[in-house]
Amino acid sequence: MVAAIRVHKLGGPEVLTYEDAEVGPPGPGQIRIKQHACGINYIDTYYRTGLYPAPSLPFIPGNEAGGDVVAVGEGVKDLKVGDRVAYVVTLGGYTAERLLPANRVVKLPDAISYEQAAGMMLKGMTARYLLRRTFKVEKGTTLLLHAAAGGVGLIASQWAKHLGATVIGTVGSKEKAALAKAHGCQHTILYREEDFVARVKEITSGKLCDVVYDGIGKTTFPASLDCLRPLGMFVSFGNASGPIEAFNPSILQQKGSLFMTRPTLVHYIASREDMLTSANDLFGVVTSGAVKIPVNQKYALKDAVKAHRDLESRATTGSSILLP
Repeated sequence: MVAAIRVHKLGGPEVLTYEDAEVGPPGPGQIRIKQHACGINYIDTYYRTGLYPAPSLPFIPGNEAGGDVVAVGEGVKDLKVGDRVAYVVTLGGYTAERLLPANRVVKLPDAISYEQAAGMMLKGMTARYLLRRTFKVEKGTTLLLHAAAGGVGLIASQWAKHLGATVIGTVGSKEKAALAKAHGCQHTILYREEDFVARVKEITSGKLCDVVYDGIGKTTFPASLDCLRPLGMFVSFGNASGPIEAFNPSILQQKGSLFMTRPTLVHYIASREDMLTSANDLFGVVTSGAVKIPVNQKYALKDAVKAHRDLESRATTGSSILLP
């Protein structure tokens, strides 16, 4: 038996239950890993509340972690006991040990710690598809990034700056503004005190942004559309304040023939080839020093309730992890 967090009924952070779980031997094509650090992400709250349906109840939340291979199933050729690995999969992450399909695991470079891996696999590969595939950011791109001091925000800000973009970030406090500026944002907007649309117009001298990346949802829409130049792209990749409600798509035409998309990581790393390309690109920018992974909150696995409360109250910055 190993320690794990389970959800037996949907609801608030209090439904996260610390208990023992059984983990059997790996079957064909599987590995068993001992986890040293587990990532915490906003998507975990979506499954906990039922916004995203879990396949069944009870379930173990969590999507990413770093650890060691402790057993290998039949037919697994690329991994062996003792290998350092990391992953992003749907559910099952908040646990001390688990089984995984070997083809959804990547080997971890020696230069990257387990804690960094747990703080960056989902968030870093999310930043990677946002900046390199959904909208190809390059030198001269001007972008608006909501929640710039958050987990994805701090990684995406650094990466976008590394690519030569001008990064404008919204944040909730002066402390978060300082953090965002230290991680690649050239301009920050205190969204609780300032009109972010007016500030974007001021910062860009009326030229507006090529792309807006929004993980907030309900409270930043449709104002985010007014930050875009004609033919610009609005990328909605999260719902921290609740989902965007149905709207008449003609608003996109009225505001400049805008593009809008609601992507998610799972489709960008569906094939093993795409997953490895994404992970290796992420490992490259981290090991080069271009992107640092700020793991700013660490909790014991048993304190997952507090971790979720902190996350949902926007008390966190950068990445948060659980330590089994």
